[in-house]
Amino acid sequence: MLAEFSIVPVGSGESMGEAIASVLRVVDESGIPYKANAMGTIVEGSWDDVMGLIKRCQEEVIKKAPRVMTSIQIDLRPGKPLDRLTEKLKSVEKRLGKTIKT
Repeated sequence: MLAEFSIVPVGSGESMGEAIASVLRVVDESGIPYKANAMGTIVEGSWDDVMGLIKRCQEEVIKKAPRVMTSIQIDLRPGKPLDRLTEKLKSVEKRLGKTIKT
């Protein structure tokens, strides 16, 4: 399964950099394949692994802010092998005939 999530600390001021850095530290240390982007993070793994990771990320941010808003978008496609994190883009690039900026 692929999941893109975004966690926003609320009530701790305008800057979110420290909280976001702590989230990416948790993601990176999890060993779960991921890609970070300017608006969120995409992870790939089993339901339990991904949802457990997102929960740990929320717990990390709640240490720094009185409120946490989390958005999650899930692509669940049973029977498909892992590595869809990169393969989905490769499929589109093949159709376009060029590399997509990431």
